Amino acid sequence: MSQAFDSIRIKLVPEDNAALQNLCGWHEEHLAQIEARLGVEINHLSFDFVIKGPAIQLMATEQVIRDLYHQSFSGLMSAEAVHLYLTELAEKTPIADVVALTSKSNEQLTMTGYAVLRPHKKLIRARTANQDAYIRTMHANDITFGIGPAGTGKTYMAVARAVELLENEQVRRLILTRPAVEAGEKLGFLPGDLAQKVDPYLRPLYDALYELLGFDQVTRLMERNVIEVAPLAFMRGRTLNESCILLDEAQNTTLEQMKMFLTRVGFGSKVIVTGDMSQIDLPNKYSSGLRQAADILKDIDGIGFTFFTAKDVVRHPLVQRVVEAYERFEKTKANTAVTTS
Repeated sequence: MSQAFDSIRIKLVPEDNAALQNLCGWHEEHLAQIEARLGVEINHLSFDFVIKGPAIQLMATEQVIRDLYHQSFSGLMSAEAVHLYLTELAEKTPIADVVALTSKSNEQLTMTGYAVLRPHKKLIRARTANQDAYIRTMHANDITFGIGPAGTGKTYMAVARAVELLENEQVRRLILTRPAVEAGEKLGFLPGDLAQKVDPYLRPLYDALYELLGFDQVTRLMERNVIEVAPLAFMRGRTLNESCILLDEAQNTTLEQMKMFLTRVGFGSKVIVTGDMSQIDLPNKYSSGLRQAADILKDIDGIGFTFFTAKDVVRHPLVQRVVEAYERFEKTKANTAVTTS
C-alpha cells in the first residue's frame, strides 16, 4: 500500500526577519535538518511556508517549525540546538505518534519527567531515556557505570554530577582519572616529563571542568587539591574517602586495573565509570576490565549500569550514523565468524 502524500501551508507570525533567518539557518541548514529527520520537503517565501510529505508528518512538522520559530526570538539558533530539539522530540514521541501531541508546546514535549543536574548554577537536562536513567542511577548508587558510544554525553554528565556533589558538600574532593592507553600509543615515546606525557590523555576531563566551572575556578581548586586529575596508575595504594572519583575511558583498563580502582573506594565516596566497548585499545580486546566488570558486577547492590546506544548520541547527526554503521559492521563480522567456525 502506497503512503499518502499531501501538503499544508502555514504563515509565521509575528513577522520578524531576524527570527526567520535564525530559524532557517545559514543556507537554510536548519530547515534541511528538519526535512531529513521528519521525511518532508519544506519550501518558503518569506514567512509563508509550504510543507509536503507523508500526511501523518505534516502537523508534526508544522509544530516543529512554529516551536523553533518561537525559540528563535530569544537568541541565536544553532544547528546543534535544532538537532537536540529533534532528538528529544523523537525520543519522547515516536515520529508516527507525534501528530497526536502537536497541541503541546516544545517545553511540555521536552521537559516532562527527565532528570536534571545542576552544577555551578547550570541546568543540564537529560535528553533521552537512557540519559535520564543514567542521571537517576548516579543519584541512587555509590558506583555507577555509563557504557556506550561516543557522543552520548556520558563523560560530560559524569563530570557535571561530580561538580554537583562537590558544590552540595556531599563530597570533599573530585578525582578524575583515565588509563594512559590510547590507540597503541606508548608514553615513553612522547616528549616531556611524566606530567607532560599524561596530560593529553586527561585533556577531555579538563575541558569538561573548564566548561562547567571556568578556567580560574578550576585552577584555584586544583591548587588546593580539591580537584585532582591524574592517570589511573597513580591510584594504586590509595584509599579515597569523601570523594567523587571518575574513571573515564575505562574500556582501556585491564581486569587487574579495574579491580584496583574499584577497591580504592572509601567511606562517603561516589564512583562513576565511563567507557565505550567499541573503542578498546588494548592488545586483547576481550581483556578489557570494563567488559569484564559489566559481567562480574551486574548483580551487586549499590552498583548501577546504564548502557547507551546510537540513538542517545547528541553530537552532530553524522556521529549517530557513524556509530550505527560501525555497529552494523561489527554485527555482520560477528555473524560471519560464527557461520565459518
